[in-house]
Amino acid sequence: MRSEFDVALVAERLGIAAVNNENLFDEMVSNLSNVGYSIHTNALPNTLGKSLWVQSHDSACSSLKAAGIGRQSDLKIDQSVRSDKIAWIDSSTSIGCEWVAWAAELQRKLNSSLYLGLFSFESHYALYHPGGFYKTHVDAFKGSRNRILSLVIYLNHSWLAADAGELVLFTEGELKVPVKVKPEFGTVVAFLSEEIPHEVLVTNRDRYSIAGWFCANREIP
Repeated sequence: MRSEFDVALVAERLGIAAVNNENLFDEMVSNLSNVGYSIHTNALPNTLGKSLWVQSHDSACSSLKAAGIGRQSDLKIDQSVRSDKIAWIDSSTSIGCEWVAWAAELQRKLNSSLYLGLFSFESHYALYHPGGFYKTHVDAFKGSRNRILSLVIYLNHSWLAADAGELVLFTEGELKVPVKVKPEFGTVVAFLSEEIPHEVLVTNRDRYSIAGWFCANREIP
């Protein structure tokens, strides 16, 4: 089941201390403002990354299910488009709470600096088995004002070039050269959901990640 919630409110109620990510978040704000995406290797706090790695591999993800395309009543399974399996993350575990707190801190920074009006957050683990992929797509249709910012975290140690499975961002820069991101442990990627088409290339080994989206308040037209 997907969990979508006000991350700042959850973190406040849980009394979780925010990790100092000031430098990382400042760089993300600058990059998102200038080019619409931001990529940072070895950027996720190590303790948080280790906890998420454990949960992504243990029984908490025994509920992994084939991922669909579309949303709500339009959701359908089409493994010719995407072939990963997912498990939604919530704050019912201590690890989930740590993740929510980190996302809440980022949300506050983005709202105070870029005035994006981010209201809620949803995220899931994603597992691509060898041969898995996700064809080119965008995370939100233009003007829909639901998913505003996409966030990807990678949880794979010792990823080699031969393992493939890169994320490819198709940017709107002057050169329009696709940007490839190796899914190495601790890498943090953020991009504007409506603006950046992207794909996951075929992977040659199990590939673990978290995909998340900061959303607008759907009750406000």
